Amino acid sequence: MSLQKHIIHEITPLSHKDCFYIADRYKTEFTYPIHHHSEYELNFCENAAGVKRIVGDSVEIISNYDLVLITSPDLEHVWEQHHCNSSEIREITIQFSPDLFFSSFLSRQHFYTIRQMLQMAQKGLSFPLSAIMKVYPLMDRLSGETGFYAVITFLTLLYEMSLCIDEAKTLASSSFAKMENHADSRRVQKVETYINTNYKNEIRLQQLADLAGMTPVAFSRFFKLRTGKTLSDYIIDIRLGYAARQLVDTTTSVAEICYDCGFNNLSNFNRIFKKKKDCSPKEFRENYRKKKKII
Repeated sequence: MSLQKHIIHEITPLSHKDCFYIADRYKTEFTYPIHHHSEYELNFCENAAGVKRIVGDSVEIISNYDLVLITSPDLEHVWEQHHCNSSEIREITIQFSPDLFFSSFLSRQHFYTIRQMLQMAQKGLSFPLSAIMKVYPLMDRLSGETGFYAVITFLTLLYEMSLCIDEAKTLASSSFAKMENHADSRRVQKVETYINTNYKNEIRLQQLADLAGMTPVAFSRFFKLRTGKTLSDYIIDIRLGYAARQLVDTTTSVAEICYDCGFNNLSNFNRIFKKKKDCSPKEFRENYRKKKKII
C-alpha cells in the first residue's frame, strides 16, 4: 500500500519566464514540512546550529552554516527546528528549472564542472564550510540584484560551487534516491549493476571478483580504491537505501522489509539501521509520517 499521497509536492513561485526564484528570509524557526518539487533547489542556512536536515534517507544536525543543492524532483527534504534556539536565522533559497540549461549549452566544456555538480546533486549535495565562505558574498549580493546581472551572478555562483565538488558530500543513498551510480570504471559499473539487481539475495565476494576478472583480495582493494567504501559497507548501504525507501513509501512490516532487502536477521537489520541512521526502522517510518501533510 503506497503512502505517496501524503508527500507534499510543492508548487514553487517559479514561472516559465523566470531564470530562477530567490527568497532571502530572516526567521526564528523552521515550520515547512517535508516535501519535494520539480525545480532544482539551492538552500543556504546561517546561524542555524542544531537544525535537523533531512534529505532522502540522510539525517544530519547542521552547524551554523549549511549549503545544500538538490536536483532530483522526487527527493524529499526538510530543515527542522530540532535543537536550534537561534533568533537570527538567515535562510536563502534559490530555485531554478531543470531546463534552464538546454543540453547543447550545458554540454560545452566550460560547463563541465557545473554539469557534474548537477548530476551529483540528484542525491543531495552538501558543501563544506570552506566552499560556503567562498560563495557567501555571491549569495548575499544575488538577493539584492535583478535583471541580466543577477543571472550572471547566479551562473558565477554555480560555477564557483562546482569547483568545490571534490570536497562536497552526497547525502541520500543512490537506492533511496532511485538513481544509478556512475562509476568511472567499467568493472565497478558491472559490479554495481549486479549488486543493485541482486541486493535481495546473498552476494558472495567470489561472484563479484569473477565479474571483475580479478582475485577476491585484489578486487576488494580495487573496489575500495574506486568507491571509497569496503564491499560489505557498499552492499549494506544499498540494502539500507532500498529498505528506507520501502519504510517511507509502503505499509509493509519492518520484518518483511528486512528480509526483502537482503538482510537475513531482523535484530541485525535493526542494529545496522540504527547505527547508520541514528534511529530504528520503526522510528524512521514514524518520523517521516509525522512530517508529511496533504496540501
